Amino acid sequence: METGTVFLQLPENEARRALECDGGNRSVDGDATSRNPFAGLVSHLRASWLSGKTRPIEYRVAQLEALGCFLDEKKQQILEATASDLGKAPFEAELSEIFLCKNELHETLNNLSHWMKDKHVDRTLAMQLDSAFIRKDPYGVVLIIAPWNYPIQLFLVPLIGAIAAGNCVIVKPSEVSKKTERLVAEALPSYLDKDCFAVVTGGVQETTRLLENKFDYIFFTGSSPVGRIIMTAAAKHLTPVTLELGGKNPCYVSDTCDVTNVARRVAWGRFFNAGQTCIAPDYLLCTIEMQEKLLPALREAINDFYGPNPRESPDFGRIVNDKQFQRVQRLLGSGCVAIGGQTDEAERYIAPTVLVDVQPSDPVMQEEIFGPILPIVVISNMDEAIDFINSRERPLAVYAFSSSDKVVNQVLERTSSGGFCGNDTLMHVTLTSLPFGGIGNSGLGLHHGKFSFDTFSHHRGCLKRGMGWESLNAPRYPPYCKKKFGVIQATSKVSRKNDCTLL
Repeated sequence: METGTVFLQLPENEARRALECDGGNRSVDGDATSRNPFAGLVSHLRASWLSGKTRPIEYRVAQLEALGCFLDEKKQQILEATASDLGKAPFEAELSEIFLCKNELHETLNNLSHWMKDKHVDRTLAMQLDSAFIRKDPYGVVLIIAPWNYPIQLFLVPLIGAIAAGNCVIVKPSEVSKKTERLVAEALPSYLDKDCFAVVTGGVQETTRLLENKFDYIFFTGSSPVGRIIMTAAAKHLTPVTLELGGKNPCYVSDTCDVTNVARRVAWGRFFNAGQTCIAPDYLLCTIEMQEKLLPALREAINDFYGPNPRESPDFGRIVNDKQFQRVQRLLGSGCVAIGGQTDEAERYIAPTVLVDVQPSDPVMQEEIFGPILPIVVISNMDEAIDFINSRERPLAVYAFSSSDKVVNQVLERTSSGGFCGNDTLMHVTLTSLPFGGIGNSGLGLHHGKFSFDTFSHHRGCLKRGMGWESLNAPRYPPYCKKKFGVIQATSKVSRKNDCTLL
């Protein structure tokens, strides 16, 4: 697809009128319409949002149901596109790109009317005659920038939240997953209201120009370095952001556990989508004794999952492009290969691989792997493992395996991460009732389920008072005196519960 295509084209005069309706919104270049190729689009969507079109629940539900039709009617094309881009197995694609999105969609449709309701809050004695509530307002025009590793799920899940909250949205799919980008750009606009939703395609140059425009919220999923660029661009307009980033997710395995179960759950989480998952366990921490038990169990699990030659397995994916293949392949030089290690550049194939004798200073421990490589770092005990985790940037997920709840809880209580999963991998993100998001270097902000709706909603504090009873306001007006302050204190004070005064 030609980069920079926008699937909502406006005549120049209409774009200029929309820009004028926008109250003079300009890109950083000055005259946005003439200098920025996306300014007319942004202004058109803003005019649609200002009209109030996206606010009624009936409109939101209709657009959300249209997303369900997109998933149903384009299911085969989605499976084919993700297979072409990533060698993704149909099972993995349907699970991660369609099934989980439908769960999010149904959770939202089932609860939207409740989420949208004003939340009435407590009032002081002085305001008992008034109405105090929190209104969930849409932000306005939202930009969603999606990555290539789960090219449907990672734009659609935030899009569900943005639509549910009443926003207009521009979706920017990744240009790296080319077939999926084409599918989204060509198919999605026919399901949604073109006055309120659009798809923009292109690479770094187009994204840079897109970010020059003023958005009311930006949702980005990708790497930490690019996240910093997004945040810098957003800061120019004081635009709030959610950054879903990544990092090196540690997985501690204690000496007391079911080794076979650990191996299967870790292997599945690490090698799902050929390791190209931001929450995959990035490395194992265990004692040398546990390593000796884990290696044969991991070898058996890999054989059970993918056969003696994973290259021939229809269930094992491929690296997305040559650049990523070469980057991941270089990481095989760290430590020693205990399992796997085979590669085929023509197919962008890297076998499920386990590395041992890995040092913290090795290249494989300096960056997020994002490929089918699992290093094992030997530690002497749980305390050393926790110290190792805490000495590094806070990850998107921490995993801990142990037959002892006390050990799992110790890892949970003494570490910090975006999410946590005990005795399994990846599964915490399948629950729409749990928030998903990073902390520190792994991101900021939350989404999934109601958390998506809240992310894309401005929680507006509102107080409505009557015009009468002016005498009740008299204590706050000048001239001031101690007696007036005493009245205000008596009628507006918030006291601690069970508070008592010693006489």
